[in-house]
Amino acid sequence: MNADREKWVLLILLSLIWGSSFILIKKSLDHFSPYQVGALRVLIAGIILMPIAISKYRLFPKRHLKWLILAAFTGNFIPMFLFPIAETEISSSIAGIINSMMPIFVIIVGTLFWKFETTKRQMTGIFISFTGVCMLAFGGGDDAKFKIFPILLLLSATLCYAISTTTVKSKLMDVSSTVLSAFVFSFILFLPSLVALVSTGFVSNFTFSKENMIGLMFVSLLSVFGTGLAMMMNYRLLKVSTPLFASTVTLLMPIVAIIWGILDGEKLTILQFVGASVIIAGLIFLRAKTVVQK
Repeated sequence: MNADREKWVLLILLSLIWGSSFILIKKSLDHFSPYQVGALRVLIAGIILMPIAISKYRLFPKRHLKWLILAAFTGNFIPMFLFPIAETEISSSIAGIINSMMPIFVIIVGTLFWKFETTKRQMTGIFISFTGVCMLAFGGGDDAKFKIFPILLLLSATLCYAISTTTVKSKLMDVSSTVLSAFVFSFILFLPSLVALVSTGFVSNFTFSKENMIGLMFVSLLSVFGTGLAMMMNYRLLKVSTPLFASTVTLLMPIVAIIWGILDGEKLTILQFVGASVIIAGLIFLRAKTVVQK
């Protein structure tokens, strides 16, 4: 598969996986606290990827350790806690629209720190798609209510994603996607997530009740697919495309979240249909150009 086709396949698959993470977070929060959901999400991914990390330990990029730590904590640790905390007070629609601002943060971070160059066509495509996301998010009616604190948390999480994405693209492209994911979750983040989980009282208070097992099922799905597998695919997407293109996955994710909402009994309005179409139009417009690095 050529790089151009591969990047679009990865974009669609990531949109499906990460777009489904909102409902999995919601379901997980019915059983565990936001801090437990975040810690479990990272810890389970680390356990699953541990065999790969151990078998490939000789490939650990020691010379890039500081960049690996930066990418790990900004992309795979801090946001894992910020999103569940925010979603205890804010609707999934608002979470989706704030998360979709990642391409804007990628442009800002990339321009300020990594000397990325962006074309007017890309800016226009992002604006079109972002307009569609606004229509999609606020077209649902009463759920679209602003609360300052959770919005700031989501903005912080989105900024963290942008920092991680541009760091990986600039400093860690010589490490394979699978190995990079394994190192991040098993070597860098395993101990911090374990400490975080223990500090919540999860280990001392956990019982094998039906409710807890159901909660673990949702968190495990979120961790295996929405964290471990998705990050491998995201790192691969960064290898065959650009940080800006990879970040446009956040513009498609709200569509998937809305579909899950319909399956869960929510109604899709005409405005939301229009918003989804506008998002697709913006991505098509964006497709022709790529970000280059000076």
